[in-house]
Amino acid sequence: MNAPTLPNLPPIWREGRASLEAAALLRSPVWRGEDVPDGEGQPVLLIPGFLAGDGSLGLMTRWLRRTGHHTRKAGIRANVNCSGDSVEPLVKRLETLAERHGQRVAIIGQSRGGQFARVLAVRRPDLVSGIVTLGTPSLERSALHPLVRAQVLAVGVLGTLGVPGMFRTSCWRGDCCTEFAEQLTGPFPGDVGYLGVYSKTDGIVSWRSCLDPAADAHVEVRASHVGMSANPEAFEAVAESLDRFRRTDLAGHRPVAVAA
Repeated sequence: MNAPTLPNLPPIWREGRASLEAAALLRSPVWRGEDVPDGEGQPVLLIPGFLAGDGSLGLMTRWLRRTGHHTRKAGIRANVNCSGDSVEPLVKRLETLAERHGQRVAIIGQSRGGQFARVLAVRRPDLVSGIVTLGTPSLERSALHPLVRAQVLAVGVLGTLGVPGMFRTSCWRGDCCTEFAEQLTGPFPGDVGYLGVYSKTDGIVSWRSCLDPAADAHVEVRASHVGMSANPEAFEAVAESLDRFRRTDLAGHRPVAVAA
């Protein structure tokens, strides 16, 4: 895997701010739901980042539920499996959530989770109202801090050696992930919303790799990479986008037919 040039990549020690960001969130008006639009039962699927599980999005999940949204976890303990193998279980969860609530689903994905969000929207635009990606390197998946690239390589080696539930080094160029890679960087459906959240003080991902030209909008926040899932500015961006996705679907009368 060729390492890209990452100009002006912030020091990884900035990731130590994540706990401070969470503390600031719990003191913020957005956490208390002030000026946050009511979700009115809007379904939301949350997908964690590399090496992380559903618990990493716990604060966001609690907040979304308190502000009137119906959430569903991705069912991921640690996001290290083959991309191609991981998509179908997520599609099933997406289908179940959409059918249960009779409307298209909004997806929030952090880092690698945002890559899955984009691919799900391309595969099933009939079920996705919009996606929000948090620090997701959509343009170059390996645009990572060297220490994190080393972790990616380590997981690939373990998977190649036969450790279950981990991607293999062959996944980077293999047939198993060809379709996933094409959908990650290819055309995006025009009737699905797309907000990309990024930070120039991200200590893990090169922020330029987050600027997917297919997105409707990009929002810069002052955040660490890990802390984007507990950052007041990121939460404000999420709230605005979810409301926009919901209103657009209502205006376009895009309910999902519930299976008999």
